[in-house]
Amino acid sequence: MSTERRRSADGGRRRAEGPGDGPRGQGGRRRAGGPPSGGRRRDESDDGFWGDVPEPPRRRRSPSGEASAEGRGGRRRTEGERPRRPEGQRRRQPEDGDRPRRRRPDAAGGAAGGAAAGAAMEGGRPRRRPEGEPGRRSDGQRRRPDGDPRAGGRRRADGPRGPRDPRDREHAARSEGRRGPARGAGGRGGGGRGGGGGGRRRSRQEEPDDRPWIKRFLSKAWKPALIVCGLMIIGGVAAFAVMYSLTPNARALEEQVDDVNATQVMWAGEGEEDGELAFTTGEVNRISVDRDDIPDSVVSGALAAEQHTFYQDPGISITGTMRAILSAGEAGGGSTITQQMARNYYGSLGTEQTISRKVREIFIALKLGQQMEHDQILTQYLNTIYFGRGASGVEAAAQAYFGTSVTELDDAQGAFLGMIIQQPSAFANPEPGGPHDRVMRGERWDYMKVQLAELHEVNPEYGLPPEKAESLEFPEPIEYDEAEGADPKVGYIYNAMIDELDRRYEGIDGQDIATGGYTIKTSLDEDLMDRASEAFEVLPPGAEDTMFGLTAVDPANGEIVAFNGGPNAAEVVNNSLTHQTQAGSSYKPYVLATALTQGIALKSMFDGSSPREFPGLASEVINAGGASYDEVNLIESTANSINTPFVELAIEVGEPNVDAMAVEMGVNPARLETSTQGPLIALGTHQVNALDQASAYATFASGGTHYPAHMITEVRDGRGEVVEPVDQEEIENGVTVLEPGVAADATYAMRQVVEVGGGTNAQLSDGRQVAGKTGTSSDAVSAWFVGYTPQLSVSVGLSRFRGDPLEFEGVSNTEVFGGGTSALVWKDFMEHAMADVPQENFPEPRWVGQEESFLPTPEPSDEPSDDASEEPSEEPSEEPVEECPPGQGNGNGNGDDECADASEQPTDPECPPWDPTCQDDGSGDETDPPPDDGDDGDCFPWGCDDESPPDDDEQDGQNGTTAQNSQRTTLGRDED
Repeated sequence: MSTERRRSADGGRRRAEGPGDGPRGQGGRRRAGGPPSGGRRRDESDDGFWGDVPEPPRRRRSPSGEASAEGRGGRRRTEGERPRRPEGQRRRQPEDGDRPRRRRPDAAGGAAGGAAAGAAMEGGRPRRRPEGEPGRRSDGQRRRPDGDPRAGGRRRADGPRGPRDPRDREHAARSEGRRGPARGAGGRGGGGRGGGGGGRRRSRQEEPDDRPWIKRFLSKAWKPALIVCGLMIIGGVAAFAVMYSLTPNARALEEQVDDVNATQVMWAGEGEEDGELAFTTGEVNRISVDRDDIPDSVVSGALAAEQHTFYQDPGISITGTMRAILSAGEAGGGSTITQQMARNYYGSLGTEQTISRKVREIFIALKLGQQMEHDQILTQYLNTIYFGRGASGVEAAAQAYFGTSVTELDDAQGAFLGMIIQQPSAFANPEPGGPHDRVMRGERWDYMKVQLAELHEVNPEYGLPPEKAESLEFPEPIEYDEAEGADPKVGYIYNAMIDELDRRYEGIDGQDIATGGYTIKTSLDEDLMDRASEAFEVLPPGAEDTMFGLTAVDPANGEIVAFNGGPNAAEVVNNSLTHQTQAGSSYKPYVLATALTQGIALKSMFDGSSPREFPGLASEVINAGGASYDEVNLIESTANSINTPFVELAIEVGEPNVDAMAVEMGVNPARLETSTQGPLIALGTHQVNALDQASAYATFASGGTHYPAHMITEVRDGRGEVVEPVDQEEIENGVTVLEPGVAADATYAMRQVVEVGGGTNAQLSDGRQVAGKTGTSSDAVSAWFVGYTPQLSVSVGLSRFRGDPLEFEGVSNTEVFGGGTSALVWKDFMEHAMADVPQENFPEPRWVGQEESFLPTPEPSDEPSDDASEEPSEEPSEEPVEECPPGQGNGNGNGDDECADASEQPTDPECPPWDPTCQDDGSGDETDPPPDDGDDGDCFPWGCDDESPPDDDEQDGQNGTTAQNSQRTTLGRDED
């Protein structure tokens, strides 16, 4: 420890000499012949700062009694003055507990006083120090080495010291970890409390640091940071070396390429048992070719679609990877051709989308990039990549798509093969006019032409000049039937499976399915799949392009158990899962569910008259057949599909709310864009497919919980590990869409459709409870019946591919209704599906909501109402509408036991217009009930007497005016 710092620790400089056992000074030195400088003495009773601590050791004195050479100024000891401590000896602590007082400056204080403290005064002038005696440093000033040219604290030559700048002393004091001299009389060390470095010095930790925070932080943090960075670099290099050494090399590539297997697709099993094998993806079709046999047209197509800078990148693309990370995958995956080859053909990578897999993929790509030439990598890639149609490699792909060798492919055909690499299964054999077909011929082909031009700018050896690229025409591939000679349903299952894998599973593509050796379990029942096609045989022959849609969904879990795809997956779009047509009145239950959710009860009253005008509609709305009803509730309106109450109800609850309800229940959101949103959506202007309807009605059957429709129940990769879908939690738990009471009431209303309404043809022979809804769009463009039991929801939709009116042999178009066509198909399928299933009943209605009246306010009459009061209202009591409303009869034994069956109700000479069970009034003339959308539930269409078609200016009663229906029919054609 330096002398100055030791003095600070000991409590200040030595006080002037005095009696050893007398009171000690307060820290200042005595002036010659006078009191100590720097203020008054402290009271002897004051214990001072040290308290009972022993007196600090006294400072060393020169043996000769001369002034110390430590920079305090030289003077002789007065007579009787105690000698200084020898060098290295510590000052003795005071024995009486009183610490020595610190030296104080003259009363003048300030910097000048501090500089003069310690010099004895004679006649107002400082004493001259003896010749040869070293000069005393100012308090706190460091000693500088001999020869230092800077003025300040170094030893001075003989002669009087000149005045010093107070800032020098302050700087010196701070550099020694001491307090600098006070400035001004009010500061510590000024005035009466001593000057210079008087008082207890602060420790280095207490000294204020006026440097900027960043400098203070860096002065303390740079060493730990440097150590951490060094360790990270060392660890990173070590990890890189280890992972690189464990990475497969190019020699193992061929073994990995040959180790591929077809994927197995399984039928649904019984209980916990695994189902039987449905089909496999077939043997891998691969024909290897040399680099010289692959034309530049094919290379250009692959590089344009996948990686422009392939010949410049070292296995990985830093810019591509960073772009993918920063855009969260929106700007592409960032994988190079080398990385894709590593991912597709090294089984150790797995299929999970994780950082660890990406790191392993990068290491393999780096090693391959070092061990193989770019042309070798590209050749291996093009010989093994999957192109769809069961073809692996460009030679097999050229034969599968264009019936020729790869050496014969032109620029357009090469661009086509490059275009389908990213989605080989979707673009391999798209349904004609379907979404993939439109994207492939439009957006994707335009993209490829732009990429060919950009590739040419990066690498002039490949790609095409802009003008030549723009002139490329889309090449037509040859026809392909992947299930040729096999059961036609296999092709539809395969396409549906690929679409679902793409939607629900990450990291699995067509390449994996074709060669990855997966095992895929489905919920499809082989027997019901066959029945879904055979059920349409109950109908007479129809037009050649008739689409027969049927989908069956399990309400308990959303599993698709059967669907009818069509006759040929290579030529005809999937009738049930893809093709869509107008919903007709089968959309009304979504309006009903919305109203019940908003608290509008089933027994709420509406005006069923026809025609009626509504805000926002240019034309009046007319009921089916032009029938006009009086006051009706929602039960009657549903059973007989009365249009005007449902249009009013849709306006009341809000059309957007109706569409939102349909989507939540299972209708694809894209269907809302197929027609204009407005009051007429209640009559089914939107286009839907059989899957939408079966999935949404399954929400009613499950009591209000919706489970996403799906057919894949389990996926295992080639190593036998289960791959979890992204919607696993939703599949397991479902989503509550409707309150149980809402679902029960809606189901009760739809039960009346089957029991006494337009859907009686759907009644099952075993008498089990059935609920459902018919629907027939304008001019019979579509005909629906969607119904369910507690265990199964099935939708049947008939339409034509281009949206033309339905035609059946021997039946006029005006006789085609959903209740007389689709309901018969539904019954045939369900009789078979429910044969061994125990009967279950639906929950009883809860009668949720409030009974409201939406009837028009009667106009005041000028005549007195005496006549009305003369007849007591006894007739309503004979027909207890509130207790046993129409349509609530037991019907086929499944209604309210306290209400009479339709067959037991008394004959009334005046039949209510809404009652389809109205009996003959005894005159021999039978009153025909109005059909549901034209649906006559009591007669088979081609067994009924012909009815004259409505006039051109008449409305068909389903979806508004003829002009409106024509407009919607045109829309349907465009969307198909």
